[in-house]
Amino acid sequence: MAGPTTAERGERQQESSGPSPARRLRLRRLRTIIILTVLLVLLGAGTVWLLYGSQWLRVQRVSISGTRVLTPAQVREAAQVPVGAPMISVDTDVIEARLRRKLPRIDMVDVVRSWPHGIGLKVSERTPVLIVQMGGKVVEVDRKGVRFATVSVAPKGIPALELSTSSSGSSAASLRRFGEDRLVAEAALVARAVPAAVARATETVKVRSYDDISLELGDGRNVLWGSSEKGAAKARALIALMKAAPDARHFDVSVPTAPASSGS
Repeated sequence: MAGPTTAERGERQQESSGPSPARRLRLRRLRTIIILTVLLVLLGAGTVWLLYGSQWLRVQRVSISGTRVLTPAQVREAAQVPVGAPMISVDTDVIEARLRRKLPRIDMVDVVRSWPHGIGLKVSERTPVLIVQMGGKVVEVDRKGVRFATVSVAPKGIPALELSTSSSGSSAASLRRFGEDRLVAEAALVARAVPAAVARATETVKVRSYDDISLELGDGRNVLWGSSEKGAAKARALIALMKAAPDARHFDVSVPTAPASSGS
């Protein structure tokens, strides 16, 4: 009986020695890829469960800071932060928009996640620079000219805004051209630019037109400011003018390079 051929002997030798080194390397790489894929899937599933399904990362407290007139309770109620919800699911932009809509006194608010269980509401309230008398109520106006709150008692030290626009002439033309909101905003800019010492004595900011804004002080003196433009230069001119003419009753800084005073 004839023995195995050379080819048969080679096949048997290859079978006895196992897969080739290149094939073994490919198998190891495949196993590694499979293991890593499984681990990544498990890690992803675990992360999703931790963020959304577990009780560890859920809203348990809401902290409020920065309030002055508003109370923390008012802010908390208006914010409607979903206590008990997963931290990751809280939409901070929606809460911010809701607060600004429900509480116009809020100028800015920063809604932040304080991991693992808190939501922080950092509030910045509007500050009145003018007030508008409306019947028995007082409307507060901020530095941007925004009428943001109606109160029953006027805040101390805040001048009243008087819109003295008539139905004809330049005042009426200014009102038609710029609109009431723009004129209020211009008055707010003037109120911000007035020197502190003069601002404390100012009782009324009177607007006749865009470029005819004046201040009435508590002691009977008045200042023609003009428009809100060149506010810093007008403030410096007014300080110098009041020092140079302390007994004057009328001051004109509408053209800050040529200020004038009169009366005594």
